[in-house]
Amino acid sequence: MDIDVKELKSKMDRGDDFVLIDVREPGEHQGFNIGGQLVPLGVFSQTIPKMDALKDEEIIVYCRSGMRSATAQHLLLQAGFKNVRNLIGGVLAWQEAFGSEV
Repeated sequence: MDIDVKELKSKMDRGDDFVLIDVREPGEHQGFNIGGQLVPLGVFSQTIPKMDALKDEEIIVYCRSGMRSATAQHLLLQAGFKNVRNLIGGVLAWQEAFGSEV
């Protein structure tokens, strides 16, 4: 259920329909982001009930390295979300593959 940066970039370039969520902290998000909506992991559990309409949507979560987003993925799956993917390697893998290109 995970996704790598090349597949994500292809989905973005095609304009595929999915929800992209950045679970890093605001300072990290401001420094560099790939377009995801910011929902820091520290408040993620409280935000899940507000995301109920997205239960059947494809959701891709990311963080710096993929660890925090793996936690977010687990929380969403436990809450009944059907298609939650974690960006393998996070922003670090994105920057390694594409630099600062979004």
